[in-house]
Amino acid sequence: MARLTGQMLIGSEHVTGTGEAITAVDPRTGERLAPEYRYGGDAEVDRACALAEEAFDAYRATGPEERAAFLESIAARLDDQAGDLVRRAASETGLPEARLTGEVARTSGQLRLFASDLRAAVKPGATARYGSHPPEGGGSAAGGPAVSTDPPGEGAPEIRQGRVPLGPVAVFGASNFPLAFSVAGGDTASALAAGCPVVAKAHDAHPGTCELAGRAVSEAVQEAGLPEGVFSMLYGDGPTLGIALVTDPRVQAVGFTGSRKAGLAIARAAAARPRPIPVYAEMSSVNPVFLLPDALAERPAELAEEYVGSVTLGAGQFCTNPGLVFAVGGSGRDAFLDAAATAIEAAPGAPMLTPGIARAYAEGVERLGRRPGVKILARGREPEAAAGCRAALAAVDAGDFGPDLQEEIFGACSLVVRCGDLDEAIGLARGLEGQLTATIHGGGEAAARLLPVLERLAGRILWGGWPTGVRVGHAMVHGGPYPATSDARTTSVGSLAVERFQRPIAYQGVPR
Repeated sequence: MARLTGQMLIGSEHVTGTGEAITAVDPRTGERLAPEYRYGGDAEVDRACALAEEAFDAYRATGPEERAAFLESIAARLDDQAGDLVRRAASETGLPEARLTGEVARTSGQLRLFASDLRAAVKPGATARYGSHPPEGGGSAAGGPAVSTDPPGEGAPEIRQGRVPLGPVAVFGASNFPLAFSVAGGDTASALAAGCPVVAKAHDAHPGTCELAGRAVSEAVQEAGLPEGVFSMLYGDGPTLGIALVTDPRVQAVGFTGSRKAGLAIARAAAARPRPIPVYAEMSSVNPVFLLPDALAERPAELAEEYVGSVTLGAGQFCTNPGLVFAVGGSGRDAFLDAAATAIEAAPGAPMLTPGIARAYAEGVERLGRRPGVKILARGREPEAAAGCRAALAAVDAGDFGPDLQEEIFGACSLVVRCGDLDEAIGLARGLEGQLTATIHGGGEAAARLLPVLERLAGRILWGGWPTGVRVGHAMVHGGPYPATSDARTTSVGSLAVERFQRPIAYQGVPR
C-alpha cells in the first residue's frame, strides 16, 4: 500500500497540522490505524482559501479540452491506485471490498462523465452549461456556444446567455461513501467541471482514504500545469475548521453530505455571512415505500425478501435506505410482515462505519421500541464486529403514526405503517417531510392517485423497485425537498450537478 503521511494538502504543499490528533479506527476490530492526523486551524483555512482565490481566474478560463483532460487524469489516477484505496477504505469503514471496488469505479466514472459533457458542450447546438464569458465567435471559454434569442426588432442588440462559475467551493466528505462522496467524489468533480477551485474537508472516519484520494487530485493539478490552489484538502473539527471554511469570504458555495444537524449548522453559518452563499446539503431521508393491495396480494413473500435486502444492504448505511413503509390493507399484508420478520431474524450482524454511528443506531432502535404504539417485530443476529449493527423491523398502525416517527435511524432499521386503505396512506404521505426517494409497488388507479402526491414529496420516484443504489447519469436526481436537501432544485449526482456551482449570465450587445 502507498505510504500515508498524515498530512493535509494545501495547494502543492504537504502540511502537518498542529491541532488535535486523530486516528482512524477499524470498526470490525476496534484497532486504531496509523498514521496519526492532526487538525488544521484558521491559518490553514486562510492559506487554502487564498490559494483557491488566486487560482480562480486562471482556472475558470481553461478551455473544455484542458479541463476535461484534467478530470480524466484524476480518474486514471484513482483507477491506478484502486487496490490501495479499497484496502485502506475497507480497514477504515468495515465496508466489503467488493462494494468499495465498485465505488472506485463510480468515482472515476463521475469524473469521466463531466469530462465527456465538457467536450460535448463545444458541439454545434449545445447549450452553455459549462459556459463562461463568450470569446470571439460566440462560444464560451469553458465550451459551448451561448444560447441566442431572436432580436425583438431591426437593430436591437443581440442577447446571448452563458454560465459563469461561482468561485472557490468548500466540499465536505461523507461518512458512508469514502470515495464517491468524499474528497474526489461527486461534489468535487462537479465543482471542478464547473470551473471552481475546491477546498475539501476530509472526513474523520476515513482520513487515510481521503489522503490517498486527495493526492490523486493534487498530482493531477500539477501534471496539468494548473495553479496549485485549484485543490486543497484539510483535516479539522467541523464546528471550528468547518465553519471557518464556510464563512471565509473567498468561498462562494458549499457541497455537503451528512447529518441534518451538521448540514443545518453549515447552512446557518453561510446565511449569516455579510454576503450569504448557497449551501447544497444532502441531509436526511427515510425514503418511504408504498405497498399497494394488488402488489401485496400478488407476491408478499417476494416483496418481503427484496425489502429486507434493501434495508440491510451495507448495514443500512445508505441515504436511500427504505426506513419507512406504508402497507395498505389487503389479503397479503400479514403475509408480507411475517416473511419480512423471518428475513430480518436471519440477517447477519454487520460492522458500521464508526463506533459513534453504531452507538447512535442502537440508541435509535431502543428509542423506537419505547415509543407508544410501535412494536419491534424482529431483530437480526448479533454482530461480531466491535462497532456493529443488529437489524431491526418495527410496525405501527396508521392511527398511531406521528411526525416523530419520520426521524431517520441511520442503519438497518425500518418501520412498517399498517394503513387501512389508500386514502389513509395518501393522508399520511401528505404530512411527510421532503425525501430523496419515494417508491410505489402496485398499479392501476391507486398508483395513479398516489403519484402526484409523491411528486411533491421526493426528488426521485421508483416504480416497482427499491431505493438503495443511485445510478450516475444525465437523468438522475439525487436531491429532494427539505430536509432531504437544503435546495430541492438541484442534484448532487448526475450531469446537472455542475449547475450548482455556476450562475446564468446574459450578454447584451457584447461583441462576438
